Amino acid sequence: MYPNDGFRELGRQECLQLMAKVPVGRIVYTRRALPAVLPVNFSLDDDGAILLRTTVASDLVCAIDGAVVAFEADEVDAARHSGWSVVVTGSAAVVTDPSEHERLSRSGPVSWVPAPQEVFVRIESELVTGRELIGGRTLYGVDLTA
Repeated sequence: MYPNDGFRELGRQECLQLMAKVPVGRIVYTRRALPAVLPVNFSLDDDGAILLRTTVASDLVCAIDGAVVAFEADEVDAARHSGWSVVVTGSAAVVTDPSEHERLSRSGPVSWVPAPQEVFVRIESELVTGRELIGGRTLYGVDLTA
C-alpha cells in the first residue's frame, strides 16, 4: 500500500476477527509447479489457525500437506466501493493426532460436501496482512462513488 491510496492497513487481530465472519475463502497453493487457487469453506481455531475439512483422497490434501500456502478471505460491497481483504501465509498440515481430530470433529468446520473419510487441514497463521477500503473514500480527496 502507498501513502494516500485510500486503503487502511489492518492489524493481525482485526484481520482474524473479520475472517471469522465469512464462511468462504480461497487457498493459494502450488499444483504441478504452477499457482492454483481454490475456494473453500473454513473456520478459525482458537489460536487463529485456519481449518479446512475435506476428503482424505483430495488432490488438495496431497498438494498442501507440509507446504507453505496462502489463504485469502474478503468481503466486498461493489455498490458502495468498500470492503476488506485478509491474506494469511503459513504452513499447512493434515491433522494426524486422534484427539485433535476428535476435537475438530465437534468444533471445527463442517464440510459442504461431506465424504466418508474426511481429514482436517490446519494452516498456521504465521503472516497475517489485511487492508480495508471504506465507502469509496481515498485520501487524495477523490470521490469514487461519482
